[in-house]
Amino acid sequence: MTNFIVKKVAVLGAGVMGAQIAAHCVNAKVPVVLFDLPAKEGPKNGIVLRAIENLKKLSPAPLGNKDDASLIEVANYEDNLDVLAGCDLIIEAIAERMDWKHDLYAKVAPHIAPNAIFASNTSGLSINRLAEGFDDNLKARFCGVHFFNPPRYMHLVELIPTTSTNPAILDQLESFLTTTLGKGVVRAKDTPNFIANRVGIFGMLATIHEAEKFGLSVDVVDDLTGAKLGRAKSGTFRTADVVGLDTMGHVIKTMQDNLADDPFFSVYKTPEILSKLIAGGALGQKTGAGFYKKEGKEIKRIDPATGTYVAGGGKAADIVARILKEKDPVKKFKAMRESTNPQAQFLWAIFRDAFHYIAVHLKDIADNARDIDFAMRWGFGWSVGPFETWQAAGWKQIAEWVSQDIAEGKALTNAPLPAWVLDGPPAQQNGVHTAEGSYSASSNSFVPRSDLPVYQRQAFRAPVLGAAAEDPKTAGVTVHEDANVRVWHQNDDVLIISLKSKMHTIGQGVIDGLKLALAEAEKNFKGLVIWNTDAADGGPFSAGANLEEALPAYMAGGAKAIDPAVKALQDTFMQLKYANVPVVAAVAGIALGGGLELALHASKRVAALESYMGLVEVGVGLVPAGGGLKEAAVRAANEAKGTDILQFLKGHFTNAAMAAVSKSALEAKAMGYLKEDDVIVFNTYELLHVAKVQARSMFDAGYRPPLKKLIPVGGRYTLGTIKAQLVNMRDGGFISAHDFKLGEMIAAIVSGGDVDQGSLVSEQWLLDMERKAFLELLNNPKTQERIMGMLQTGKPVRN
Repeated sequence: MTNFIVKKVAVLGAGVMGAQIAAHCVNAKVPVVLFDLPAKEGPKNGIVLRAIENLKKLSPAPLGNKDDASLIEVANYEDNLDVLAGCDLIIEAIAERMDWKHDLYAKVAPHIAPNAIFASNTSGLSINRLAEGFDDNLKARFCGVHFFNPPRYMHLVELIPTTSTNPAILDQLESFLTTTLGKGVVRAKDTPNFIANRVGIFGMLATIHEAEKFGLSVDVVDDLTGAKLGRAKSGTFRTADVVGLDTMGHVIKTMQDNLADDPFFSVYKTPEILSKLIAGGALGQKTGAGFYKKEGKEIKRIDPATGTYVAGGGKAADIVARILKEKDPVKKFKAMRESTNPQAQFLWAIFRDAFHYIAVHLKDIADNARDIDFAMRWGFGWSVGPFETWQAAGWKQIAEWVSQDIAEGKALTNAPLPAWVLDGPPAQQNGVHTAEGSYSASSNSFVPRSDLPVYQRQAFRAPVLGAAAEDPKTAGVTVHEDANVRVWHQNDDVLIISLKSKMHTIGQGVIDGLKLALAEAEKNFKGLVIWNTDAADGGPFSAGANLEEALPAYMAGGAKAIDPAVKALQDTFMQLKYANVPVVAAVAGIALGGGLELALHASKRVAALESYMGLVEVGVGLVPAGGGLKEAAVRAANEAKGTDILQFLKGHFTNAAMAAVSKSALEAKAMGYLKEDDVIVFNTYELLHVAKVQARSMFDAGYRPPLKKLIPVGGRYTLGTIKAQLVNMRDGGFISAHDFKLGEMIAAIVSGGDVDQGSLVSEQWLLDMERKAFLELLNNPKTQERIMGMLQTGKPVRN
């Protein structure tokens, strides 16, 4: 296998998608040049420069670290086409006009390097037609690569070959997209709107159609089709507003223009209400009005009958909400179909329409059923794909009901279900997903998953309901398991501990589990990895110490009754730091308070890009007491290397005092929570693999724990300087008296207390200060208010 190394990417088009794709390349340390037309006035690269400036303002943020915006190279088509020669991957992302794209291709083609891959980020135009006019060499290196918006956060990328695309470049591109950019790749056929938008936009149109039929308002539909169905909480109409009604109209038009012979063609008619909104300039979120409009603090909804905005907030009927809570899909669908409530009938109708559609179109739009399920899960945020839903609800029963509705004229078209649904292999196997693979209608067989080498980096690939897959909760060999932790290994030389507590909070059970795992790793393994089985599903690393568990002891014996638990936490974290084998924290999702302190004491951290790390204890009126402030003092001393510690300590102090949380692993590195040599992983499915590789290589390189050293601290001088700033903030009304007290305590600990500047103290000295401050605050009524408020409402109390 030859390495496919992308030394540089060019993105053509600095619009919303192009600029964000460029930003995500920079997140992944891939050098990128962003092109657009030369500006008519001002600096020639003005269009690109404005687009890059805009990246810093967008929310959710396209850049993991805003400062990296300056790393995007700027270019225009008039002066800089020669830059293309140094690019290994060129992604075109201009407006969805075939003629404009062809004009641009004619301009850039002569400058493309002989081995570079050229790809279009079109959301639905024909890739074969886009390739017309290329010579054979370039045709073989051209394909579609369709990112979903926003590209940093949406897992899906659709990869679409032409009839001439060289298969090797698709494998290279899939590997790059998967590991370097962290994406889930689905290969699509060259059909209008490919897979996710084809099925997803049909679903939205069918939903609008059925909502009219059953007389449901947009807010009720969104409540029914959002989180209650395990889909994006924005539901249907709110999602359309976010995407932009003009964009949605454009995707619908692609279907109208290219799918005249589709049995569902009548459904592709632009809904009247959509046409009216677009004509009136109400394009959704970007214009401030669409299906919804915010007036003051109130969010109003469109009333299609009058075209005016009226009070919103409509919700699902209680009886329907109860049906949707049913855990057994077989019972849920039976209840939905048999209910006389119009909302339940609407829900059955949109599911039936989706099942009907994917059955009729599986053969022409996708290689197999798995690709449709992944496309909807990764591109539209569904927790379960449509084929998975059908299979779980009883393949044959659902097929009979859909057939019955078609026969009775209730479906959107009278096209029958394909024969394979009722009599083919899926009917015999009770579904499309089986142990041997997922059903392909075009080959009438069950197709196994891709065996590209890149997938060997994923210990547990994204599972499909009904298909064979190893469950990370039970995989490998269990060394010890209880309600709080599982200690296990994959028949190799690295031990893994997975937290099982709610939100992976740290209580006595987790502390005991960490000690047990560490003792076992030191005796029999090359290292210990802390990795949670839900890391790839957005689960937390750890939400911190388990406050609720500590309450009974506190109620019975006051603050001093908590002292042993805090001491045990500190001691355990120190044992991890000075363990005789490397301990690697595999962080993904939130790592807050004690959860971050757990990661800080590991020998190394491997963090997913989407890691949100912070010491947030001030939110509950406490200070970090698991060694987080001690580590701040240690790191500041290391950074200062004998110069004035204060300037290095300021950032660490502010992060803790303001309970700042990183918005990405890149930002966590800038904040000092991740060290320079900690590893950032873009694909969470690869997190365990990379963490184990790190642990093993550290051991094999002759790992020794750090020697315990004394730490130079800033002492009274540093504390006085920080306190003066806190006084100004309190007197200016920026912080409360209790915030001032917390800030002063944090400053005292990170400064090493009432000692001379440059004094040397031990880690234990700082830990004792942390614990003393923590216990003192527990007796403070203002802190007690904050803790109770957080436990009752989940929101911080400002007092």
